[in-house]
Formats: sequence, structure tokens, C-alpha cells
Amino acid sequence: MHTITPIATIESPYKEKFAVPRQPRLVPSARARIKLLGELNCLEAVREIEQFSHLWLLFLFDQNLEAGWKPTVRPPRLGGNERVGVLASRSTFRPNGIGMSAVEFLGINKEGDQFFIEVGSVDLVDGTPIVDIKPYIPYSDAIPEAKGGYAESEPLTISVEFSAHAQAVLNDLPDSTVKQAVISEVLAQDPRPAYKKNKPDNKQYAVHLYDLNIKFTISDNLVTVTTIERF
Repeated sequence: MHTITPIATIESPYKEKFAVPRQPRLVPSARARIKLLGELNCLEAVREIEQFSHLWLLFLFDQNLEAGWKPTVRPPRLGGNERVGVLASRSTFRPNGIGMSAVEFLGINKEGDQFFIEVGSVDLVDGTPIVDIKPYIPYSDAIPEAKGGYAESEPLTISVEFSAHAQAVLNDLPDSTVKQAVISEVLAQDPRPAYKKNKPDNKQYAVHLYDLNIKFTISDNLVTVTTIERF
């Protein structure tokens, strides 16, 4: 049996699984950095990587591994009611728990002896183990005539507004413009379970992004951020 050892971990705004975008590029303002580990933590390992605009990240759905997997799943894009084969889905509950994302390459940084790869448009939970990184090759990896099945188009988004209290808290934060953009882009995806959508919903939800606890409600295809609390 071959053992896969993570080569890096990611530091991202998403501190929990809830509200993480279901695909990369849906939250373009979300930036993260990849912390290289062990023998890969060296300049030689990333030499010439700046030639590429995007990277493939192969990673482990580490928070789901113990839950196991089933041959069929209910994709949110089908309303959470119709089953398809796990291999016909991007479900996070997979036979080997391996995921992949195409992300934007933004640069290399070094802090002391530690190297980081800066990336954008991410959809990975903070701390996710990275098992491989490969350059995205446009002529090979982009297939314009490809069919997307039940996920042919991008998911619809809904409007997001901030209460006066939430906006005041945001305005006092470092990098407030970027954080507001990420919050808006995340919540515009409507992170609730599929069966909750298009139905009356009086529940208040909360999501942990950055060092913030963001509370919100959703009604008539409008997200209202009611409160923002700092941890």
C-alpha cells in the first residue's frame, strides 16, 4: 500500500466547511497561501512556477475522511433530491477523499525560512492538507467544447446587504474592502442546504470567515448580514 504524505497546508479565510464555495473561482476575491512542508519548503521546488498563471491543487477532504463514502450522492445542483453516482459528482465524500481545484497563482513569499505560494479564487477550508501542486496548462486543461451535464452553468447568485451595525464593524477592520467582498461573494452563493432554498426561512445562520463570526438571514433571495463579531 502506498501512503500519501501532504506536501503543504493552506491558510484560507474559510474556517469551517459551511459556506465554502462548492467550486473554485466562485469567490474571486478570496485569497489564500500555501505553506510548503518538509523537503518541499525550498526555492528549488517552486523554480519557474511564476511562468504559470494558474495551478492545480490536489488535496484531501480531511474533515470528511472518517465519515466514509457511498456509491451515490445527492448533488446540491439537483436540489439535494436526485441521486447520481459518486464518480459522476464533485462530492466531498469520496473513496479516497481526494479533491482538486484550479486556482490563480499570485506569487511566492518567504517569511524567515518558510516559503508560501500565494493563490486566489480558492475554495479550500483553512488547514486543508495539499498532496500535490501542478501547473495549469491551457491548451491541455481547457476544453471549450466540453459538456457540463447537470452543472453546465454557474450557479445563480442572490443579493447581499449589510445592516448598519455590520457595516460599521466592517469599516473598522484592516483590509475591510477585501473582507467585505469575500463575505458578499460567499453569501451570494446561498450556502444553505439545497432543500432550504426557495422556501420561507426564518432561521438566523452564522459562518466563520477570517477571524469573524458573521450572522445572516435569507429571505426572498436577499441575504442580510445582521451582525459581525470578532473572535
